[in-house]
Amino acid sequence: MATPHHNNFSEPPKALTFDVFGTVVNWRKTVTDTLIEKSTAKLSSGSDIPSSTREVASKLSNEDWGTFAQQWRDTYKEFVHGFVPGESEWRDIDTHHHLALISLLKKWQIPDLYTDEEIKNLSLIWHFLEPWAETSSGLHKLGTKFTTSTLSNGNQSLLQDLNHHGDLGFRKLQSSADFAAYKPHPSVYRGAARVLGLEPKDVAMVAAHLVDLKAARECGFKTIYVERLGEEDWSADSEEYRDSKAWVDMWEVIRTGIGREMACVVKRTGLLFICDRGTEYQNGCAFRLGTWLEETKGEGKETRLSKP
Repeated sequence: MATPHHNNFSEPPKALTFDVFGTVVNWRKTVTDTLIEKSTAKLSSGSDIPSSTREVASKLSNEDWGTFAQQWRDTYKEFVHGFVPGESEWRDIDTHHHLALISLLKKWQIPDLYTDEEIKNLSLIWHFLEPWAETSSGLHKLGTKFTTSTLSNGNQSLLQDLNHHGDLGFRKLQSSADFAAYKPHPSVYRGAARVLGLEPKDVAMVAAHLVDLKAARECGFKTIYVERLGEEDWSADSEEYRDSKAWVDMWEVIRTGIGREMACVVKRTGLLFICDRGTEYQNGCAFRLGTWLEETKGEGKETRLSKP
């Protein structure tokens, strides 16, 4: 059964909380490129690497390292979704990334490619992920209108490094670790709203993952979906994905490539959304590349803004 229609955006939110991995930063490109760079440098360095490890590592293609990166990311998903507050032993994301990297190197039969120190340093690449092209400018503009906050499973030191590295301009950094849980546990969303001093209905969760938005919505948040290539776990053919189009308050599709284009869908929100391919218009707030730009004035009539 489809989720009942609701109109959460009859009033704009007072704060925006952002998922970070995949939504704000392009983890896949940064991690894959780094794995390729580090392995190439190591193999050509003359280091004393066991012959069996060198043989296997030398045969790995760029595509293989992309698969390695995805498997690393998948271990993170399994970890946070399997964590039970009050029951599971606490482990922060830095520790998970480090231990998962050790396990993956063994799985790929290259456990001795790096020294222990090199493995530790490599595991911290998640602190220095590059933002998507529109992220920094969009967040800075949003920060002039709204309280912008991370709401990520990354630990505080990781979020601090990402915020600085990517010039993200978040006004507040909130980690799931602050609430001794991991998204999508409801205590994270409720705790974040409480820290912001707001009711959940006054906060919009921004994410590239519908499971995150579903959990936030169940806690009373407004929802903004940023559709990033390769980030969504729900199949487009699944009932849960189809149903989500009835309850997501704002749905933004971003496709980046040759002749970069933006496609936007605004659903029953009373918001104005401007995109690179043209201008859609209704009364409400303007939203472009993830940025509310200005409020339009109108009393039940169309208000059209030109592209900035």
